[in-house]
Amino acid sequence: MRIKIQQMKTINDFNFENKKALIRVDFNVPLNENLEVTDGTRIRAAKDTITKILEDGGSCVLMSHLGRPNGIEEKLSLKHIVSKVSELIGVQVSFVHDCVGQQAEQAVAELENGKLLLLENLRFHQEEKSGDEEFARALAKLGDVYVNDAFGTAHRAHASTAVVAKYFTKNKCFGMLLASEIKNINKVLTHGEQPVTAIIGGAKVSSKITIIESILNKIDHLIIGGGMAFTFIKAQGGQVGSSLVEEDKQALALSILELAKEKNVTIHLPIDAIVADQFSNEANTKIEDIFTISDGWMGLDVGPKTNAIFSDIILNSKTILWNGPVGVFEMESFAKGTISLGNSIAEATKKGAFSLVGGGDSVAAVKQFNLGDEVSYVSTGGGAMLEMLEGKTLPGIEAILE
Repeated sequence: MRIKIQQMKTINDFNFENKKALIRVDFNVPLNENLEVTDGTRIRAAKDTITKILEDGGSCVLMSHLGRPNGIEEKLSLKHIVSKVSELIGVQVSFVHDCVGQQAEQAVAELENGKLLLLENLRFHQEEKSGDEEFARALAKLGDVYVNDAFGTAHRAHASTAVVAKYFTKNKCFGMLLASEIKNINKVLTHGEQPVTAIIGGAKVSSKITIIESILNKIDHLIIGGGMAFTFIKAQGGQVGSSLVEEDKQALALSILELAKEKNVTIHLPIDAIVADQFSNEANTKIEDIFTISDGWMGLDVGPKTNAIFSDIILNSKTILWNGPVGVFEMESFAKGTISLGNSIAEATKKGAFSLVGGGDSVAAVKQFNLGDEVSYVSTGGGAMLEMLEGKTLPGIEAILE
């Protein structure tokens, strides 16, 4: 999905004085068994948008989902996050126990400039996910301007992301987070400074095939790591022991190698691996050539020679996209490759490269190894970012552009 930046209406195009902004945020945050927020990253990400509106002299009506409730589930009520939102945004938040109807409308009517109101979990109503028109119209009554700042749900055609926007013909825009996501992903997709390197990792070729095919036109180097690398190695006649292989995707792997050659993209596969005799942090391990892994042993991380090669490619890149780890980094014994990769990206960034990290597992790795401040941009949307890289149209973005 290519978006001309000049097409984008953002909150900076509006003055919110005496206006109520209905903002779709992504406050789908993790809670512990005591229903306390354990990671407030997504809440912090909305702060700039909320602050701008309040400083203009407006008020904010915040709507979000939390989890995947089946009807009303008390443990997934957004009331549990009110104190954390107040703490992280720095403004006291009031809460209403529904997101549509008389109770919600009354709370919005009483909302004063400079104040924040959080609505109850959108997904307590099944009409949210089905994109119901009447439900969207009921939501639309709760604001003067619609702001979408939820990149994490922009790929969903839900009532609060895609349908509600049609009731705000001119008064709709992107929040700062969503605008920033679009600009940074576009930077890689449309005008990345060369050489452009994409690192695609993770377990399965099948889940990344569309992305790989879509980005081959835009990159110079493709590094393939993680479990999916073994399908490529076996397809070329390698012996991969008990490593993860998608047997039915070997022909596909070969066709990707062929397509890359046609497009003058250099593909880099691991040349050695840290192999283990079982899938466990306590397993016996050794380093082997990736084409001749012993029977009964499985590759769970890239080896030191591979780390050196990957590092060299990354340090000579000007634009870097990282999606997916190169090993089972959740286990300390198999985290070295992903840590080395992250450190190389951080070093390249320091030298002036633009680096974008996105997709659940690589974002988790960046957090775990404290690399968040060392890269140019960490995307907040897993599925949304992947669909954007695949060139798909995202309903939540399209609805603002219409």
